[in-house]
Amino acid sequence: MEIRPPLPARRAFLASHWVLLAILAICVTVEAVLQGADFGLWGSPRWRGLAYQYGGFWRGLLDNWRPNYAAQPVVMFASYGFLHGGFTHLLVNMITLVSLGRLVIERVGQWRFAVIYALSLLGGAAGFAALSDAVQPMVGASGALFGLAGVLTSWEYTARRLMREGMGPVLRVIALLIGLNIVMYWAMGGNLAWETHLGGFLAGWAAGWLIRVRDV
Repeated sequence: MEIRPPLPARRAFLASHWVLLAILAICVTVEAVLQGADFGLWGSPRWRGLAYQYGGFWRGLLDNWRPNYAAQPVVMFASYGFLHGGFTHLLVNMITLVSLGRLVIERVGQWRFAVIYALSLLGGAAGFAALSDAVQPMVGASGALFGLAGVLTSWEYTARRLMREGMGPVLRVIALLIGLNIVMYWAMGGNLAWETHLGGFLAGWAAGWLIRVRDV
């Protein structure tokens, strides 16, 4: 027998998490369309390449590369975060989005979550722009996701500092994130936008100083 939450509870969840669900839906829809095109179910196999060409973050556009449209060097600071490199990339990022996103929403509500997510997305792009010299496009929501990890870590740091507690848990989280990047960098043969992760994390940490946890 299937047991579902009462309808009012489901409606309350949707009302309090619709920003998170909207981000999830956009990312899943975009990748589903591209996956279908990849397998010849509709459109053209060229769709993925075109999506990356027009929506990915191209470091060269900040130098002397010619954009496909006038606003591309600005739009790509956000559009890259809604594209992914395939189903596995999408799945890992969306699981992380739901896990961390719910924790942030519980602490500050969904509108402040939206601000934190946007700042982290931009911070990830800024980190890639400042530190990378890659000629291939950068895509994925991981910059924003590392920002969510950054804001949660920032809040934990602030709480422990005020309570005069040890920073061991904070340092362990940071060490875990660094180790995760090292492992992924090795596993992916260096094809990891760690600059985006760093930029997103720092933006999220800074957002933690600007956006405080609300009183429960």
